[in-house]
Amino acid sequence: MAFTATMLGWGLVDFAEGQETAGQMDYGRATVKWATDYFLKAHTAHFEFYGQVGKGTLDHDYWGRPEDMTMERPAWDIDSKAPGSDLAAETAAALAAAAIVFQEVDPQYSSEMLGVAQELYEFADEKREMYSNSITDAAQYYKSWSGYGDELCWGALWLYRATRNDTYLMKAHEAWDEFDLGAGAEEFSWDDKKAGVYALFTLLEPDDEKYPAALKEFLRHIREDMPYTPGGLVFINKWGANRHAANVAFLSLWAAKQGMNVKTNRDFATSQINYILGDVGHSFVIGYGVDPPQKPHHRSSSCPWPPESCLGYQQNPGPNPHTLYGALVGGPDQDGNWVDDRLDYVHNEVACDYNAAFTGALAGMIETN
Repeated sequence: MAFTATMLGWGLVDFAEGQETAGQMDYGRATVKWATDYFLKAHTAHFEFYGQVGKGTLDHDYWGRPEDMTMERPAWDIDSKAPGSDLAAETAAALAAAAIVFQEVDPQYSSEMLGVAQELYEFADEKREMYSNSITDAAQYYKSWSGYGDELCWGALWLYRATRNDTYLMKAHEAWDEFDLGAGAEEFSWDDKKAGVYALFTLLEPDDEKYPAALKEFLRHIREDMPYTPGGLVFINKWGANRHAANVAFLSLWAAKQGMNVKTNRDFATSQINYILGDVGHSFVIGYGVDPPQKPHHRSSSCPWPPESCLGYQQNPGPNPHTLYGALVGGPDQDGNWVDDRLDYVHNEVACDYNAAFTGALAGMIETN
């Protein structure tokens, strides 16, 4: 959720013209605020932050409406004895990005978020550990595979962008060196922020050539070295293939806006977004375009109106009773195969982070066109 909020905020800040043209700026701010209000409430002490509610296996085994849940749903936190640098630093990044979003329209709220962001970053930096080693239940579904070094750098860069306090730029440089962040990025995702670090450093340290060079090489690597489906989707990971393509499309459009390999980056991003929107004969966005998904792996939209029970609706062969407008489903396999099947969660799951950079990429395409 923190990465989702960061990416939504980034899209609102750097593709503001596209958001305004689409009439989405107010909706975007409201969506970000829904998340950041929660983050502020979850920060209950200087070195304490609640990072998960519920048990992963119990929640996944339950098929029904969220308001009908009756099982145990414990709250899990990180603190000074069981810290989580990646979680705290990513939430700091989200709050810092949101502070920029709200700087002009609600300066008091912006200031509140910056204060909490700075406390969370201090927590992340001083008490170092991967969050999934502390919130152990999270390791089953959202393990911190890439460690916390990328988040320490990413969070510091967002705080520097929001505050212009040189301390955070220094922290970003320290994390870059300590964790050798200049190479090895194979994706840009909720887990791995290295490519995003390249972009922010390019913006904030424009005279240092190593940062745009790292961003150019990452984008080249994805374009030229990764496999593609027969229809042209770059295939980075089978889990949420559309999401991964959209994340890189966002960075490609952002790089093009900075004047970097403009035509190459725009053409690549356009091909990826157009694939998702329906170039292969059907859309992957629910409620949009030609033959969109009707049976996403999504509990509440698959349930009928209450008081009718949701029992058995996971196996319902028909469309979900409710249309989850705008949600991006996982996408095809490497051979380009995709079946609209609720039980196939690899290819039909929806998630907040699936839509986060995708939204910004759409705004970027509006600006391009």
